[in-house]
Amino acid sequence: MKVLNWSAIAVLAVVTSASSGAFAQDATSTLAKIQQSGVIAIGHRETSVPFSYVDSNNQVIGFSQDLCNKVIDAVKAKTKRADLKVRFIPVTSQNRIPLVQNGTIDLECGVTTNLAARQNQVTFADTFFVATTRLLTRKDSGIKDFPDLAGKTVVTNQGTTSERILRKMNEDKKMNMQIISAKDYGEGRLTLESGRAVAYMMDDVLLAGTRTLTAKPSDWIITGTPQSSEAYGFMMRRGDPEFKKLVDDTLAQVMKGPELQPMYDKWFMKPVPPKNISFDFPMTDTLKQLYATPNDKAFE
Repeated sequence: MKVLNWSAIAVLAVVTSASSGAFAQDATSTLAKIQQSGVIAIGHRETSVPFSYVDSNNQVIGFSQDLCNKVIDAVKAKTKRADLKVRFIPVTSQNRIPLVQNGTIDLECGVTTNLAARQNQVTFADTFFVATTRLLTRKDSGIKDFPDLAGKTVVTNQGTTSERILRKMNEDKKMNMQIISAKDYGEGRLTLESGRAVAYMMDDVLLAGTRTLTAKPSDWIITGTPQSSEAYGFMMRRGDPEFKKLVDDTLAQVMKGPELQPMYDKWFMKPVPPKNISFDFPMTDTLKQLYATPNDKAFE
């Protein structure tokens, strides 16, 4: 499945009325809309290795996308649309929620943290990963923990939990940090590698992915006391329990079944594109417990 370039997607809204007696007869029925149009719109990230990113063949790949593909298969079966087309729409931290809200995207399959505040805007599927926020820095930078950032320049991603935490820390502790807000992980990595920032604060597993993309991964370490736990979940529009149930049931079946461990190992314990470097990121006890008892609870 190829990534498509869509202009003006921020203002695009796909709205249809009811289509089939098999689904809820109103404009909020995602399954009815998909059945009628024959298209499901999937939001993805472009550089969030190894969850959701674009490879050298312009295909969307990653752990998130593998799980998302299971949901797409379930939607095909539910709507009886074996010919269902997938429209891939790239999203950023800034536009992902609006694009879900306005109907441009049916399901966002990226790396979005389930926050209580965001639940007022969108609906989250069951959590599929838990990360912690830490720092990526050069081994010889002298940065061991967050207090070492006082008076220094730090980069994080705009519109993320990490940015909020970092700015609050800077204000509360009077650390005099200069904070650069990158638009995505690609820009964040370039800011860090160029020396414009001494550290990059984001989710540990995504920093591990960023490290694999640096010119010399062995020069970099992930360090610092975790500042938060991030529960990743797919996003969909509010007010559509029928679609949420399908997504949750599909994810729970995968999480509790024999497919999950090989899928996890593929992305976190084995070499992954584009540099074919392994994250060496074993499944944590927290994740094992989550997969045994899936839920959509926010961590804050």
